[in-house]
Amino acid sequence: MLASVSAPARILLLGGSGQVGFELRRSLALLGPVVAPSRDDCDLARPDGLEHALRRFDADVIVNAAGYTAVDAAEHDRATAWAVNARSPEVMARFAASRAIPLVHVSSDYVYDGEKGAPYVEDDATRPLSVYGESKAAGDAAVAGAGGAHLILRAGWIYGVHGSNFVRTILRAAREQARLQVVADQVGTPTSAALLADVAAHALRDAMRCGGGAFPSGVYHVAPEGATNWHAFACEILARAERQGVPLRARPDAVEPADSAARAAAARRPRDSRLDTSKLARTFGLHMPAWQDGLSRLFDQLPRSW
Repeated sequence: MLASVSAPARILLLGGSGQVGFELRRSLALLGPVVAPSRDDCDLARPDGLEHALRRFDADVIVNAAGYTAVDAAEHDRATAWAVNARSPEVMARFAASRAIPLVHVSSDYVYDGEKGAPYVEDDATRPLSVYGESKAAGDAAVAGAGGAHLILRAGWIYGVHGSNFVRTILRAAREQARLQVVADQVGTPTSAALLADVAAHALRDAMRCGGGAFPSGVYHVAPEGATNWHAFACEILARAERQGVPLRARPDAVEPADSAARAAAARRPRDSRLDTSKLARTFGLHMPAWQDGLSRLFDQLPRSW
């Protein structure tokens, strides 16, 4: 049975320095005090010592936004990817279940192979194409299998103001080069870290209000409305940057489409990782905005350093 948690809840946020964690610090603060330990205090690459750290923080809720996200590097560093993305979430989930506290775990669309030809629903089988995807799928399974209250939030194509991401990479490249080539045969939905963080806080708040055995544990897909490909996304980024007066060498019409096969990458990516969010809407009453809205929000607060 889920422990009774009176507001405000003490929230332990792992991965608080990443782009999603940065936004979660903001959104979760509305639910209670947030503690976001550094990697030195809570090193997920060393899961054997993780339970001791979790016990020390004595939280009412654990939110895991940490992850080994270097998709190509994971092909050559399987041990670290597995430790961070699979074994550590398992430790968190078992600990949370033993304390009867909820765990919110951020996952990835890369658990799918992208061959369905339609948006994935949460019950679709996971068929990852990469070590990264395999490790994330294993982490999800461990969280679900621990028997405790949990929310697994799967999202993809994440970007934000903080950290490294596709938007920042494209803007940097467009400043340095007159022409760009971007993959055009992979489809998905750009998702702002701010939106994912807001959804996580809303879902956690509503889930904790259920109490007892009514906690709506499970996997939930998080994605805005609509879809695009990386090439079209890059063109949209540069068009908005151009309208905002950002100095660029490469204009939107200088972005050439490319095939995935021509891109030198160690890891395979899913061709079509669109996510169906009907379950999120049914359970929490959340209806997603268009993906372009998140990009507008980012450009409204675009750092000068970009």
